[in-house]
Amino acid sequence: MAKEKKTVVALGHEALGVNTLKQWEAVRATAGALADLAADERQLTITHSNGPQVSMIHKAMTELHRLNNVYTLAPMSVCSAMSQGYVGYDLQNALKSALLSRGDATPVGTVLTQVTVDPYDDAFYTPTKAIGRLMSREEADGEIKKGNFVKEVPGKGFLRVVAAPRPIRIVESEIIRMLADNGAHVIACGGGGIPVIEQNHQLKGASAVIEKDEIAGALAIDLNAAELIILTSVPCVYSGFKTDEQTPIEEMNIAQALDCIRAGEFGETDMLPKIRAAITYLEKCPSGQVLITSIEAVSDAMKGKTGTLIRHG
Repeated sequence: MAKEKKTVVALGHEALGVNTLKQWEAVRATAGALADLAADERQLTITHSNGPQVSMIHKAMTELHRLNNVYTLAPMSVCSAMSQGYVGYDLQNALKSALLSRGDATPVGTVLTQVTVDPYDDAFYTPTKAIGRLMSREEADGEIKKGNFVKEVPGKGFLRVVAAPRPIRIVESEIIRMLADNGAHVIACGGGGIPVIEQNHQLKGASAVIEKDEIAGALAIDLNAAELIILTSVPCVYSGFKTDEQTPIEEMNIAQALDCIRAGEFGETDMLPKIRAAITYLEKCPSGQVLITSIEAVSDAMKGKTGTLIRHG
């Protein structure tokens, strides 16, 4: 049976932990908060970060190849798919258990999700996202010879860096929508989705990562969701963040958010992508709303006690 309110929930890495054991502990608490949201007649489509997870997988596969070259290196797209699978596995089991404990038998499932990107996106020429383990100069030179990019970490070594291109299309959007329309809770677009390039009706994995907040906004648009909830490390958005003038922002509209962006209020790699995702979604779905808060504060945020609510106008 379909729920009344379609809701996209974007989980930050705080909701997942940084290794397999910490992840299992974290998702049980996260699942409780998600089940509370679902209890209010929400259909949840959940996307999540995967930074620590995909990096761990990439390091493990690279080290395995180094020890025994019978084992091949895993492309970034494969590492992303692996991370989607095991994060989704933990999340769907924890959420299903939390729902059943409340007498709710709503189905929960994970959709392995691909997202197309443009092979000529400028990001491929200036990659910035560091992945994997620290390398020696010799190993870094080997990566460069293979056509990969590296950056030096002064005094420590070298890291491989990959592109973060803009997403074009969520390939499995129709499947996700079918499940959501029928009331299932769906875990999809994990880590921003598996980046793929469309060539002659085939999808080929790209050596890249996709901004998870941006894809959350795109997913909310595809589903025509009533709301987008972005769960991050702070209970609300602040002006003057980490200064003596730090002030909570309780509500804002698109125009006010754009004014804050122009004033440089939001961090380039933390809050700014979330605000941009909110604006993109609200421009396409003007009747929707965006809530930005933390997993710990989401219960209070739903009661209007904290959090930042963003509307179209």
